[in-house]
Amino acid sequence: MAAATSTVDLSAALITAPVPIGHWLAILPVAHCITLGAVLLMLRAYPRLQAWLAIPGLAALALIDAALLAKVAADGPLTMVMGRWLPPFGIAFTVDLFGALMAFTAALAALAGGIYALSDIGESGRRYGFFPLLMLLMAGVTGAFLTGDIFNLYVWFEVLLISSFGLIILGSERQQIDGALKYAVLNLIATTLFLIGVGILYAAFGTLNMADIAEKAGDLRGTAPLMTLASLFLLAFGMKAAAFPVNFWLPAAYHTPRIVVSALFAGLLTKVGIYALIRVMVMLLPVERQELSPVIALAAAATIVVGALGALAENDIRRLFGYVVISGIGNMLAGVALGGLGGISGAVFYALHSMVLMTALYLAAGEIARRGGGFSLSALGGLYRQSGGFTALSLVLFLAACGLPPFSGFWPKVILVKASLDLGAWWLAASILVGGFLTTIAFGRLFLLAYWRPAAIALTPSGPRWRTGLPLAALTALVIGFGILPEQLLALSQSAAAGLADPHAYLHSVFPEGRAP
Repeated sequence: MAAATSTVDLSAALITAPVPIGHWLAILPVAHCITLGAVLLMLRAYPRLQAWLAIPGLAALALIDAALLAKVAADGPLTMVMGRWLPPFGIAFTVDLFGALMAFTAALAALAGGIYALSDIGESGRRYGFFPLLMLLMAGVTGAFLTGDIFNLYVWFEVLLISSFGLIILGSERQQIDGALKYAVLNLIATTLFLIGVGILYAAFGTLNMADIAEKAGDLRGTAPLMTLASLFLLAFGMKAAAFPVNFWLPAAYHTPRIVVSALFAGLLTKVGIYALIRVMVMLLPVERQELSPVIALAAAATIVVGALGALAENDIRRLFGYVVISGIGNMLAGVALGGLGGISGAVFYALHSMVLMTALYLAAGEIARRGGGFSLSALGGLYRQSGGFTALSLVLFLAACGLPPFSGFWPKVILVKASLDLGAWWLAASILVGGFLTTIAFGRLFLLAYWRPAAIALTPSGPRWRTGLPLAALTALVIGFGILPEQLLALSQSAAAGLADPHAYLHSVFPEGRAP
């Protein structure tokens, strides 16, 4: 394999050796999602067939991502280059442990959402493209997690945004159009800022390959406007992740679509913003992250507290959960601000936990509405008497969201608090603890009003349905498992954080034979 040279000998940049079969796993999840999405679109006249093809397709995506995660965990990062052009000329998919973990967890959340949708999305919603849009959404989400090219990160953002626009207006109700407008405007502004940052980055570096950027950043630090770039990316990804002070679009939008769409959005979309922020600020621009860490820490503390206070004030369960999403984003931002193995591993662990938990919480909100007749706390009551099993399951999710043991939300908060105290950032540790305390009060209020309080009217008992009960129970089992047996996930999170802080293996995957001077 010939190396690319400074004279840009394009003939020498062509790959002549065969691509190892295992490396095809890097692009297989995205290719699977796009292909299945196209097939489902052609079957829009057969909504029932569409649904029963989509669920095995989502299960297959989870299996592919599991194989990819196992491959990366065993052998290290792997790279697949499009068009048989060597990096940095070719568009690369480079998968490290961080990206593989996020992709696999996203696939599990999407599979749970797809099963729930069999009950939540009727024939009309299927005809208007729920399942094709879901597969294209997963193509965008998975592509963002697996790409090794920063411009293609922007492209995958666009793919998932276009799909999410279709999902959020599914049903064409007035409140959905209103929510979609707020969602679209802020996300398009963020996307524009991201694209401007990519343009400046290309002008400064002459490349869009992430490994190439990480390798060149040290040499260009004195001449390129790297602090400007870092600030642009921080603002753009902060808006996409719904961090303070650009978080107001999320609770105004996430309560408007069908509950399964809200669940997928809460579990996946904001985490793509956090993923991009960690990837760019920690791996590509670590010195600038360090310089901006006081700003990121202030934004993190404000996001945690504002989200928790918003949850306390809400009467609509869906909007309450939206503020819980925001508060969780603040915890992940705290990890980015802290840096180091503790901070970044805590942020990674929290992101994986939040993808599962927030999907489950919104699915539980759908069950609350089905059993209690609506989403308003002022009208709900008596759920404990109606179903003790569902009450126990809900309580597990509520305690996990508060960060209480022995569930999955406890461990990343412990890691983040310890990392804060180790660096002397006691006020950031205090904000994490205060946010957890306020969130506990908010969920205690929800439990007392919706579950413990007697119902104002007689409720008709509603037994479990496998299409809604199975995904909710499976996600809750993951929340319990992550909490009781956290060692494996903690080890993976620490390895992912170490790979981001020292991207030598990532760079070697992209440039296995080094670079000519």
